Amino acid sequence: MPSLKDLRLRIVSVKSTRKITSAMKMVAASKLRRAQTAAESARPFAERMERMLGTLAGSLAGQSGAPRMLAGTGKDDVQLIVMVTADRGLCGGFNSSIVRNVKQLAGQLLKEGKTVKILPVGRKGREQIRRDFGPHLIEGFEGLGRKGISFAEADQVATRITQLFDENEFDVCTVVYNRFQSAIAQVVTRQQLIPFPVPAEGPVKADAAAKALYEFEPSEEDILNSLLPRNLAVQIFRSILESQASEQGARMTAMDNATRNAGDMINGLTIKYNRSRQAQITKELIEIISGAEAL
Repeated sequence: MPSLKDLRLRIVSVKSTRKITSAMKMVAASKLRRAQTAAESARPFAERMERMLGTLAGSLAGQSGAPRMLAGTGKDDVQLIVMVTADRGLCGGFNSSIVRNVKQLAGQLLKEGKTVKILPVGRKGREQIRRDFGPHLIEGFEGLGRKGISFAEADQVATRITQLFDENEFDVCTVVYNRFQSAIAQVVTRQQLIPFPVPAEGPVKADAAAKALYEFEPSEEDILNSLLPRNLAVQIFRSILESQASEQGARMTAMDNATRNAGDMINGLTIKYNRSRQAQITKELIEIISGAEAL
């Protein structure tokens, strides 16, 4: 049984931990407001750009003059997975949910006989997946957005992906990230980036809508050749913004739970300390009374 001194030290230690987790919760809450605003502001532009390119892509899908980012390589043997996680921990299951989803996707692709390459964006994801899929990891990115993510940083990731595609290092590229819903809810999302996915309504309807509403100058091919690389950077930028907002929400929730658990632990240790102290006082009184009666 621990001594009174051990219990006192334990209570002091847990109180210090509670102060740290409480401070981290407040910092995460402050960062969450900015990150949430940035993520929600980026959504309309990214979604509208995707819809516009979907209309153009539908009119050129299957044609010989289609851009390579739209037509692809004609096969799907080599799959590139861009895994967006955080550089830091203490955010609950935020990083683990992404790594678990990527492992599931990579395992499924490997069973189908595909070649899998994983491009990690964030240190924690690389560390967690290295043991099981180390040989599949390629050069990644760390330290993005320490003072707020900028489009230039996302463009670096997009440029690297484009370079790999131009060098025929992969056929299909998919990004996996946490989409922000609320401080307590994040949704693991998979989004195909290359080749650009044709809209669900198919080429015929998309082509009819495009011809009925738009007249393109320059041609659709020239527009897509210019905008598809830009859209890649926009979607990467959006995924990182969503991931950062999700990270701060998960950290705020995790630190709030840790602070509450520390409070419960302090209450339990205090009760245990008081009971032990009372038992020790009672024991000493009994010894004093017994000694007095023996005289």
